[in-house]
Amino acid sequence: MRKQLLVITIVGSIMTAGYFFLPNEATTEFDSQNLKSEVVSTTQQETEKEIVPEKIITHIETPENVIGVYFTNWAAGTKSYQDKLENIIDTTDVNTVVIDIKDYTGKIGFKTDNVLINEVGSSEERIKNIEEYFNYLHSKNIYIIGRLAVFQDTHYVNKYPEVAVKTLDGKVWRDRKKIPWVEAGNEEYWNYILEVAKESYKIGFDEINFDYIRFPSDGNMKDISYAHMNGRTRRDVMKSFYEFLNKNMKEAEITHSADLFGLVTTATDDLGIGQYLEDALPNFDYIMPMVYPSHFADGWYNVPKPGKEPGKVIRLSMEKALERTITAGYDATKLRPWIQDFDLGAIYTEQLVKDQIQASLDLGIKSFILWDPAIKYQLGALQIDEYKIKKAETQTESLSENKLE
Repeated sequence: MRKQLLVITIVGSIMTAGYFFLPNEATTEFDSQNLKSEVVSTTQQETEKEIVPEKIITHIETPENVIGVYFTNWAAGTKSYQDKLENIIDTTDVNTVVIDIKDYTGKIGFKTDNVLINEVGSSEERIKNIEEYFNYLHSKNIYIIGRLAVFQDTHYVNKYPEVAVKTLDGKVWRDRKKIPWVEAGNEEYWNYILEVAKESYKIGFDEINFDYIRFPSDGNMKDISYAHMNGRTRRDVMKSFYEFLNKNMKEAEITHSADLFGLVTTATDDLGIGQYLEDALPNFDYIMPMVYPSHFADGWYNVPKPGKEPGKVIRLSMEKALERTITAGYDATKLRPWIQDFDLGAIYTEQLVKDQIQASLDLGIKSFILWDPAIKYQLGALQIDEYKIKKAETQTESLSENKLE
C-alpha cells in the first residue's frame, strides 16, 4: 500500500531518539562555508546559525482487518510499556494500537506548536519524541489510532466554566465520577475538537477515534440543565455534531471512527444520550461499538449473566448491528467491536476473550480491538490464525437477504 508522507519543518537542533529514527530517514546535508555567520564583536569569531532540519511524518493505510489493543498516552510514553507493546507486536497478530490523544482530564498527550491548543493550555508532553516513536511503529507496519475523548473535558471546563453542562442553579454539573462535561451543543467547542483532531493527524496518528460523543448518562440527572439546545433534541445535536466532523475530516482527508455505547446496537431510541446507530453510520469511516459484556444488565436478551457469557453477548449485539448496517447500505467492514479484556462481571481468561473474538469472526466482522485500561492483555487470544472462521464468507450474504443463520 502507498505510504503518505507529511513533511514538517521544526526549528531547533536535531533530536536523537535512539532506535526511534527510521534507518532510512533523510538527513539534512549542508556546506558549512555557505552558512551565514554572525560577527561577535569581542572576538570577531564566526559562529554558525542553528540548523533547521526537516522532520518526516509518516502515515500508513488502514489494515484490511484491524486487530488492535489500547494503550493510554502515559503508557505509550513510558519505556517499559513501549517494550510491552513491542512484545505484543512481535508475538501476536496485532497490527494496530489505539493511543489516547486526549482523555477525560482534557490534557493532550503531546507537545504542539498549535496556537489554539496552546491558548487553551491543554498540551502535556506525555509522549516524548512522539513523531520519532510513531515513525518507528509505522516502520513495523503498525496502524496508529488516536482516541479523542470529546465531551468529557476537565481541563477545558476548569478554564472555561461557561461551556459546561450545568446544574439547575447554574453550577458546573459533574457525573458520578465527579467528571465535568462540556455541553454537546456548544459549537465553539466543536471547532476546538476539530483542531485537536487535525493536529493529531499532523503529528502521526493515522486515524482519529472520537469517544464520549454523547450526552451524560449517570450522576444526578434530575439536577441538570443545557443552554445550547435551541429547541433541538439530544439526537438532533449529536447528529449535527457527527455531520460537522464528517464534513471537515473528509475535507482534511483524515480517516475517522466513532465509539458508541454497546446498547446502541440493539436500541430503537437514542438511549437518552443522543446516540443512534443510523445517524453515525454515514458520518464515520468506522463504527466501534463498546459491546463489553459486563456493561449489559442481567437478563438482557434472556442472558442471565452477560459478563459470564461474553461470546453470546457479542454475537447477539453485533448481529443486530450488522443487520442495521447492511440495511443502511454498508457491510461488515464498517464495524469494529471493542472486546472486553478486563475483569468485570467475571474473571476474563484467555478463553473468554477468545469467545468474543470468535463470535465476531463468525459474523464476518474481522476487525476488533481489545480494551483493558490496565494494559494486561491475554496475548494467546491474539493469535488469530488459530481461530476457525466458520461463517466469515457466508454470513454477510445471508444477512443481506435478511436470513440470519
